[in-house]
Amino acid sequence: MNFEQIQTLIQQVNASDLREFKLDFEGNSLYLSKNQTALAPAPTPAVETTPAPAANVPAVETKTPAPAPVAVGKPQAAAGTAIKAPLVGIVYLQPSPDQPAYKKVGDHVAKGDVVCVIEAMKMMTEVKSEISGTVQEILVSNEEVVEYDQPLLTVVSGEED
Repeated sequence: MNFEQIQTLIQQVNASDLREFKLDFEGNSLYLSKNQTALAPAPTPAVETTPAPAANVPAVETKTPAPAPVAVGKPQAAAGTAIKAPLVGIVYLQPSPDQPAYKKVGDHVAKGDVVCVIEAMKMMTEVKSEISGTVQEILVSNEEVVEYDQPLLTVVSGEED
């Protein structure tokens, strides 16, 4: 199997609904995975382009601001300051499944408080508030894949630092 055939195979797996693909041939092995938790060889991250989350964001446009805790709302982002994702990864709104969320709508946030964690390549990165204020809106769901610079939540500034 040559390089072009492998590239074609990767594109076909990426375009399909398959989550994992393993091929053993002529003493060689090829393993492709779209799963976030899979232990895969180094070439696999190139396959994980995850275009679906980016495609979902524009499709959900709110015409009127919604007070719901989980909503995509560009109109309300102007009223508060958006805390944005510093990297691409999976966002966790609580430290562990059996613990409460870092912050909820209406909670006070101080500058430097952890508001969520983003996992990328098995590394956890704390996302901290850059301002003090009150959480106005949470724009993402727990364990959602987020893009770089995607707004995660909005904070209405009580005092600017």
